[in-house]
Parts: sequence; structure tokens; C-alpha cells
Amino acid sequence: MSVVPVLEIGGTHVSAALVDPSDWSVPARVRLALEADADADAVIGRFAAAAAGIDAPPAARWGVAMPDPFDYQRGMGLFEGVGKFAALRGVDVGTALRRRMRSAPATLAFLNDADAFALGECVAGAARGARRCLGITLGTGIGSGWIVDGEIVDPGFPPDGRLHRLTIAGHPLEDVVSRRAIRRAFGAAGGDPGADVRGIAAAARAGDARARRVLDAAFVELGRVVGSCQSGFRPDVLVIGGSMAASWDVIGPAFRAGAEGSGLPEVRIATDSDTAPLIGAARHAVRGVC
Repeated sequence: MSVVPVLEIGGTHVSAALVDPSDWSVPARVRLALEADADADAVIGRFAAAAAGIDAPPAARWGVAMPDPFDYQRGMGLFEGVGKFAALRGVDVGTALRRRMRSAPATLAFLNDADAFALGECVAGAARGARRCLGITLGTGIGSGWIVDGEIVDPGFPPDGRLHRLTIAGHPLEDVVSRRAIRRAFGAAGGDPGADVRGIAAAARAGDARARRVLDAAFVELGRVVGSCQSGFRPDVLVIGGSMAASWDVIGPAFRAGAEGSGLPEVRIATDSDTAPLIGAARHAVRGVC
């Protein structure tokens, strides 16, 4: 089978790659910075520029991993109040992107970026061989994907499988656990308001009690939420990815404490949080999942 071209779109970047489905290797990729608050023409032009950076086969079926909220069936942006891609709300991204791409695609197969991550880790990463997998990405926000027998599924709860749609004490989950929430809490506790999560985790690792309290408070809550949601799904493995996965030695114990008693499965750190969504998008395109 020929290589599969893919796009993976995040809040600050767009990646394009060729994925070889014979061994799920990635022989070519490019990554461009992206201004998520730019106008629609500029954003879609950036997607197309990334796509032009790889030698895609003509009339190929592309896999395209996109963040929520998005109508994946119609290729339509639904972004509102999420701090990114506001200009794409109501825009037929699929049609606009096809018109801008150098190598006209046969199809653009859209899927959620967290689903792409989880699927990629099941196909060729930390969850390879697992029948039931829950993949969670911890970064700017919280992403979640649920896989059974190599297929993306809706577990029924949380809604559409999206953890970030849940609330804690009336507040959105991402107001408690996310990059912005942790930085805000650390600043409110008297810490450096400019510190990022990696720096806060490093401070906690070095014995800073303030940093430890902030992280523990956030990740105990996340553990409770994830523990409750996964107990009915009963995954064989939970894969953690995203930028915060690098600090799992610090945040993992609080997460496990919050999930205690929920039957949490084996927790594994993603093999490659950057490559997994590319592989997942290619797998989605190969299988023709809509």
C-alpha cells in the first residue's frame, strides 16, 4: 500500500507527514508554527502550506486530525469560546482546504486529534496489542480517545467521550486541570506567574511545597474524574500523552490517589505524543472511517 498523507493540527502548530502503513513508520514530516487567532484565510493557508511540504501521492485520501469542537463528518468548524480558531466557526474547512492544496486530495478524512493520538498509540505505540484503550493527552487542555479492537468508539460517558466537557463543582474541568489553570493557581499561591507547568513540576520535584500543593490539587481531581469515567469502560491500558506526560513522576501519584478504588488499569506513558496522532490519522484514512 502507498504511503498515506496526513495533517495534524494543534493550537500552535500544524504538521504534515507521510505514513507508511506497512510498518507505521513516518518517512517524511514537516511542522509549521500556527497562529490560531488569525483570520480563516490565513489559518487554512497555513494548513495548505504544511501539506505542500510533503510529496503526497496524487488524488490521495488524507487523514486530518483536528481539535474539538468540529463537525468531523462535514469538515465544518464549530469553534467558539475555546481560545483558538474562532475565525473557522461556520467555515467549511474541508472544501476551503481542498481548494488550497497543491496536490488535490480525493478525500479528507477528519477525526478528533485525541482520537488520533489514542489510535496511533494502539496501532504502533504504548498500547499496541491492547484490546481496550483509553488515551489521554495533557497539555493546553485535556484530550481523550477511547479505542476498542482498533476502532474509535463513544463510551457513552463522558459525552462523546470528551473529558474536557465535564465539570467539577460547577466549573469546566479545564478550569481546574489545564496549562492555564495550573499556571493561574501557582501564581495565586504566590509562585512565579510566568512559570510554565514543566517549571512548576521541576520545582515540586526539587521540594517546593507550594508547587507540590498546586499540582496535587489539580491531579487528584483529574484522577477522580478519569477513574469514574473509565470504570464502566474497563480499558486494558491507560496511555498518557501530551506535554505534561514528561512530568508524570511528579503528577502521577496524585492522579492515582484521586482514582483510587476505581479499578484503574495499567498506566503507560505514550511512546511518542507527536508521532501517534499522525499514525492515528493515517489509520483512520486507510480504514475509511467516517
